[in-house]
Amino acid sequence: MLSSRTEEDVMLMAHRETLTGLVREYEELSRTAVACRTPDMLRRLDDVAYTLCVSTGTRDADDALLAARHQLRDAHPGGGSTRVG
Repeated sequence: MLSSRTEEDVMLMAHRETLTGLVREYEELSRTAVACRTPDMLRRLDDVAYTLCVSTGTRDADDALLAARHQLRDAHPGGGSTRVG
């Protein structure tokens, strides 16, 4: 028997350590990019933002950060918050 779930009902979730690393890297690159706006730095920031968006099912870096923080908080054993960044 086939499940009644549709593709819209299922969202893959990034591994907690992967998501934590992406958030930290994005935040670090964002801070660094303020002082050092090289093409390589901006390209890397765009790449990490894109990966965060894909990992969280969002289309905007700010939305991705918010979603990632919610996922990390909800995935933390015991329901407590996980500090990122």
